Amino acid sequence: MNTPRRSTAPARVLRLPGGITLRCSGRAAAVVAVLVLGCAAVWVLTLFTGTYRIGAAQIVDVLTGGGSGTDRFIVVGQRLPRVCAALLVGAALGLSGALFQSLSRNPLGSPDVIGFTTGSTSGALVVILAGGGTAGLGVGAGSVLGGLVTAAAVYGFTAPRGVSGNRLVLAGIAIGAMLASVNDYLITRADLESAESAKAWTFGSLNAISWPQITPLVIALPVLAAAALAVGRPLRLMEMGDDTASALGVNVPRIRALALLLGVALAGAAIAVAGPIGFLALAAPQLARRIARSPGAPVGSAMVTGALLLATADLLAQRLLSPFQIPVGLVTGALGGVYLLWLLSRERRSAPA
Repeated sequence: MNTPRRSTAPARVLRLPGGITLRCSGRAAAVVAVLVLGCAAVWVLTLFTGTYRIGAAQIVDVLTGGGSGTDRFIVVGQRLPRVCAALLVGAALGLSGALFQSLSRNPLGSPDVIGFTTGSTSGALVVILAGGGTAGLGVGAGSVLGGLVTAAAVYGFTAPRGVSGNRLVLAGIAIGAMLASVNDYLITRADLESAESAKAWTFGSLNAISWPQITPLVIALPVLAAAALAVGRPLRLMEMGDDTASALGVNVPRIRALALLLGVALAGAAIAVAGPIGFLALAAPQLARRIARSPGAPVGSAMVTGALLLATADLLAQRLLSPFQIPVGLVTGALGGVYLLWLLSRERRSAPA
């Protein structure tokens, strides 16, 4: 892939609570602002449109505490939690992908490619097929635990010879392939009703999402995002090589372990809410890097890019075959395939003759 040009704009220093200091260029700040406006536009479009027609004045009335019972159920009980879930899950996956790609120094180092998403799915499936349903803290705990066990296995295979980007990706792909077989086996051994529920969940969907399902992510995401922003600068230094980062004062083993834990926790929390959603964690950091012209995977803009991508994809999932709704994971999979084909054609055009 072509390396984006480094921005020549002076860096701005942002000081956040907790002693966290962020440096960003003027272009990066402008890109984040535009992406946030895009998220707001999709939020408004999702909230004010749909199969059940409600006037704008009625929706405003509902949001200010009034409105009929039916209108409140549609707006506050269905549309609002769904669009909020799309933004939160997309932000978590985009941030997780940025951490893993920076950690592995490889654009393919996203949780869905290197097996962590599959491991989280395995943990969640065990809970679902044991009678835990497709929502609740049990699924969330199983998802995060499955991702952590997978991360430990991948790290265990790569650590003896040094944790390099290529080894991490190859070990993750191998373990992810084995876990995918385990997931299929678990579904085939379940009773028909549980198997259908679990299989539908593995497509990745925000249909029938509710506030209790997204509440844990609402609480966890700000904490995980703050920690990820704190390790963002050391990770950028590690992209120049472990020796160079160590010479600049970075505790490489500690930062690597912390980034790995944060990436798995973010992916697991997102999967617990919406199921496994493919390609988003892969594409969001790369799109953010190209838009912001950053030399690495930008943590902040990747998070907002992921939120915008998933909210847009979910809006398409609701509207393409309306009144029928398709799982958003199918939409992101199709868009991800188009994205990879675009990257391939771009590489072919830029390759020397």
